Amino acid sequence: MLIVDAANVVGSRPDGWWRDRPAAARRLYDHLLATGLVGVVLVLEGQARQGVGLTDGDDAAARHVRVVHAAGTGDDAIVDLVRQGASTVTVVSADRELRRRVLELGADVVGPRYVWEGPRG
Repeated sequence: MLIVDAANVVGSRPDGWWRDRPAAARRLYDHLLATGLVGVVLVLEGQARQGVGLTDGDDAAARHVRVVHAAGTGDDAIVDLVRQGASTVTVVSADRELRRRVLELGADVVGPRYVWEGPRG
């Protein structure tokens, strides 16, 4: 399972995301679909939740990216998902505190570049 901290990944690129958080979330979602990665969970919080609906992943092409709307903070939702993870869980985030929390639970962590540029050999 690959859990994506949408706020952190979107914020890693100065592309004007702060002017339209829902659109930035949608761009990230569409990018994740295009990568072909499977077992992805995209965690959205705040205004970004408006950019991708919970049912957007219902069509066959999008089923490999599940969307989670955090009720509170995205970080807390991610920690809860890591706790529920069946086996190997990797979290995508550069947030130091979140990284510390999920590493303590046994998750692996990669930075936002993993999403934007792909895994490095």
